[in-house]
Amino acid sequence: MGGGPAGLYFALLAKQRDPRREVVVVERNRPDDTFGFGVVFSDATLDNLEGADRPSYDAIRGSLAHWDELHAHFRGRVLASKGHGFSGLSRRSLLAILQGRARELGVALRFEEEVLDPGEILAGSDLVVAADGVNSRVRERFADRFGPRVDVRPNRFVWLGTTFPFDAFTFYFEENRHGLFRVHAYRYEPDRSTFIVECREETFRRAGLEHAGEDGTIAYFEELFADKLRGHRLLKNRSVWRSFPTVHNERWSFENVVLLGDAAHTAHFSIGSGTKLALEDAMALVDSLGRHPRVPEALAAYEAERKPKVQAFQRAAQVSLQWFENTERYMGLDPVEFMFSLLTRSLRVTHEGLKARDPAFVREVDAHVAQKAEAQSGARVVSAGGAGGGPPPPMFTPLRLRSLVLDNRVVVSPMCQYSADDGQIDDWHLVHLGSRALGGAGLVITEMTDVSAEGRITPGCAGLYRPDHAERWRRVVDFVHARSRAKIGVQLAHAGRKGATKRLWEGADEPLDDGAWPLLSASAVPYLPRSQVPKAMDRADMDQVTADFVRAARRADEAGFDLIELHFAHGYLLSSFISPLTNRRADAYGGPIEGRMRYPLEVFDAVRAAWPEQKPMSVRISATDWAPGGLTTDDLVALSVMLREHGADIIHVSAGQTDPSSKPEYGRLFQTPLSELVRLEAKVPTIAVGNIQSYADVNSIIAAGRADLCALARAHLYDPYWTRHAAAEQGFEMEWPPQYRSVERYTLRMR
Repeated sequence: MGGGPAGLYFALLAKQRDPRREVVVVERNRPDDTFGFGVVFSDATLDNLEGADRPSYDAIRGSLAHWDELHAHFRGRVLASKGHGFSGLSRRSLLAILQGRARELGVALRFEEEVLDPGEILAGSDLVVAADGVNSRVRERFADRFGPRVDVRPNRFVWLGTTFPFDAFTFYFEENRHGLFRVHAYRYEPDRSTFIVECREETFRRAGLEHAGEDGTIAYFEELFADKLRGHRLLKNRSVWRSFPTVHNERWSFENVVLLGDAAHTAHFSIGSGTKLALEDAMALVDSLGRHPRVPEALAAYEAERKPKVQAFQRAAQVSLQWFENTERYMGLDPVEFMFSLLTRSLRVTHEGLKARDPAFVREVDAHVAQKAEAQSGARVVSAGGAGGGPPPPMFTPLRLRSLVLDNRVVVSPMCQYSADDGQIDDWHLVHLGSRALGGAGLVITEMTDVSAEGRITPGCAGLYRPDHAERWRRVVDFVHARSRAKIGVQLAHAGRKGATKRLWEGADEPLDDGAWPLLSASAVPYLPRSQVPKAMDRADMDQVTADFVRAARRADEAGFDLIELHFAHGYLLSSFISPLTNRRADAYGGPIEGRMRYPLEVFDAVRAAWPEQKPMSVRISATDWAPGGLTTDDLVALSVMLREHGADIIHVSAGQTDPSSKPEYGRLFQTPLSELVRLEAKVPTIAVGNIQSYADVNSIIAAGRADLCALARAHLYDPYWTRHAAAEQGFEMEWPPQYRSVERYTLRMR
């Protein structure tokens, strides 16, 4: 069902693989009816089409308009990048090619045929492929079986065409009195181009476009972009203003019915993958049917294989979509930084990937980052490859926080070791932290270090609540300072309602069988149903905990730490005040974000007063609860501004772990957009953390202005020398300790 690219391509491939099959395509529109103008293919997608069906590939290839460059018109400049390898094709031509090839193979095409009740055709078919688009009737009819979720996004967009022959994929960012308009434009025929205009809802309404109609819309944008169009006209084709629907389905099939293409999933047009995904769905489904003789098994295998790949594209599309929803946020960036942010917005394109495509542009980016870092830090930037080399990779530029200057942007993230005795650390902690300092990271942050015995998560948690704790920490700090160029910070915390539990390997979040201590929280709500019920803090409790934080801060200074990080995240005590899911107070310390931040800010202010003025402070936050009713984006920006105004030098942007009902959206770099939001909206430096997997990721985050530092945890558990190895792979010279200097001429071979 559905005669778009997904349905037609599946039909022709299914018939090609087995000519005995009776394949019928049912489409309610006429053969030459189509919406929109052009579609986009990457070179990699075209390679896939070549392997699937050569005749249709040859016809498609012969109709393409190819381009290699991307241009962005930004604040009076045209920014360009090369090496992107995309092609455009008329949607009408694509459909004609696929229809012709399907007929040639013997597929029955039935146009202008409406299926009012999809259930009627199920019994008479071995397989029903629902390729009936974003508004799929099949999906709607069997919603209880597919479990659809449609997220209608806030931006408005309209799909126009133009006779202007763009010679590159082109973005316009044009502001007028009504607001900012973004344009995605590309040529798909010698004298035809797609011209998609996107804007925020408030801009759409201020411009009067809700009442303009197609002709009024065209007149408005022909005037706004007159200097860009140079006398060429805009074209309409059912060009109505829409909001983009992101479609997910819990299941893609049941019995003998399967969803394909936009009926199963959508990906925002800004990554140009909608048609690609539809055609690749068709290929995967046909392959699965060939491997599995029974239809239900084939459909299950298709979904198991295909769904993770599509979800990865959808995650990338979601980040790209959000970039365009919030383009206003980026308009204050320097042009080079803006262009790099635009090109890497989906997080799939990295600094290293872009370097392979366009080395000249990336050299310009690296030089820009180095120049800014040198001015900000007052420290000399070390060239790549030693004296006389080019600019270093962005991760190897310095950063200043008050009087503290870090050599590079890599942070060893706090990682609980659960190996202390009544808060007292031992040689495990010396080796754990010391080895990672030798490994080259600019900053090492200790595990969560508790300000009182009652503030521990487990009996094995580290502390700074006894005088001898500072002495033992001093040994670690002195080693880091004497034997490496790293700086070291301590993360101070109180576990709150998540305390008095077993060590991680004994049962995460499981209450102690014996020896438990009383718990405190913003409200008397246990973390888990089986957890101890905490006491809702009163004024005396607040005063005592504040005093504990101050005492720990003073001991941190005695130990020689370079930085303090206060833990306002992950459902621990101070986090329990911030999240509306855990703070149910009716007094001045609850309610709106200003009330919920009141006590955490009291603690921050007291610690800041006790901590030396020249030493910086970081705060780790949970930027979202990943749960309905949790922290909002407005809350996040507000609390970040409050922290900046109270003297926080940098915010460590984590997420979740505040409530067991949360449903995190995991994936590579899954928290990085939250760091970017805080950095750009609250105007405060940030540390990005969360599944940062490679030095390419770190370079990309720093160069795009998504964070000022990058914290890695598991990467450093796996490889304490991660930063040094990243330097070696990039040809950046880091001085080794004299004891290890012979390794400078060593080449690693694992096989």
